[in-house]
Amino acid sequence: MKIKKKVIQLIIVAIVAFCGYFFVNEDDFASGIVPVNNIQKTNLKEKDYVNMHCKGTIEYVLPDKTRIDCLTDEYAIEYDWASKWAESIGQSLYYAKMTGHKPAVAIIMKTPQDEKYIKRIQTADERITVFKIKAYELP
Repeated sequence: MKIKKKVIQLIIVAIVAFCGYFFVNEDDFASGIVPVNNIQKTNLKEKDYVNMHCKGTIEYVLPDKTRIDCLTDEYAIEYDWASKWAESIGQSLYYAKMTGHKPAVAIIMKTPQDEKYIKRIQTADERITVFKIKAYELP
């Protein structure tokens, strides 16, 4: 019986290690960041965060029918999940060019580890203002 229990434990450890290999970014290991288990479980969608935080016009439609998530007097803001950081850069720059406003992104962070995506945006283009939305801190 003890051997069977040990084999089952070994299989479970192998499965967990196998899953961790595919779901943890290698950048996390290189920077010493350890994955967290306190991910905010929420049913909120991107548009919910736009509605909660935008202090301007929501879903402003450009002549080419593209939509700016939030247009303020100063910024053309693209809201997106942190893991979609690269897409947000292009959209914010395009919207800024089309409106004459400053480019900005509102990045919705699920964990503190999403900070790495903020750094990537800032490295890619210093003109883009980044607003952080820490979903993991919301009630």
